[in-house]
Amino acid sequence: MMKRNYLVALLSTCLLLLTTPAQALDVNITQDMPYATVTHNGKTTRIQRIQDQSNHIGGGFSKTSRKCPPFCIQPMQVAPGVTTVGELEVIQFIKDYVNTGKGVMIDARTPAWHARGTIPGSVNIPFTTFALSRNDQKLIKAMAILGVTRRQGYTSGYWTDLKDVLGIEKKPNPYWDFSKAKPLLLWCNGMWCGQSPRAIHGLLKLGYPAEKIHYYRDGMQGWQILGLTVVVPE
Repeated sequence: MMKRNYLVALLSTCLLLLTTPAQALDVNITQDMPYATVTHNGKTTRIQRIQDQSNHIGGGFSKTSRKCPPFCIQPMQVAPGVTTVGELEVIQFIKDYVNTGKGVMIDARTPAWHARGTIPGSVNIPFTTFALSRNDQKLIKAMAILGVTRRQGYTSGYWTDLKDVLGIEKKPNPYWDFSKAKPLLLWCNGMWCGQSPRAIHGLLKLGYPAEKIHYYRDGMQGWQILGLTVVVPE
């Protein structure tokens, strides 16, 4: 009888474990989304909010005042055609584009800032990259990550010289091939940070399609204020 009762209890426990859902989080991202996942540096990382409801933001991102310039408030619309997004749109971009390899999320800050922590799924391409000479290997490699290559048979300076000599309207720059350009999402330290806006303007100057660029204005400060996951590069 004792053995039979033990087996019944064991079976009941197993059924309970199979039918009971995983422990719910107290702090979800939205009512219907407790967390999201992304592959970062080859590892699956969960994006969720800090569960400690007494937690406070610390360090430099708790500051409310910075010298301007250079730390000036950025506009909501960084450039015509570029879409400004919030945290939920960032997470949706990760799901739709980063996780599928169809798009790229760019941490446009300097390497020193990136090393302190980044949004999971981001690649670090410093904003200065997009101001380099078009023959610079750093720019060429960065553009390749974005799905952009150099056109074959390009004659350097042709359109610029033609405009200067004949005064005709400038033609589209044929140096870069944007036919396979990926959707991008760029961010930096927050609404007071000009690094991702500078990167965006650099990309637009190179000819990148504005409709494929997204700007997360709140950046790392907004991300941390909401207690979302930050990963420190190895």
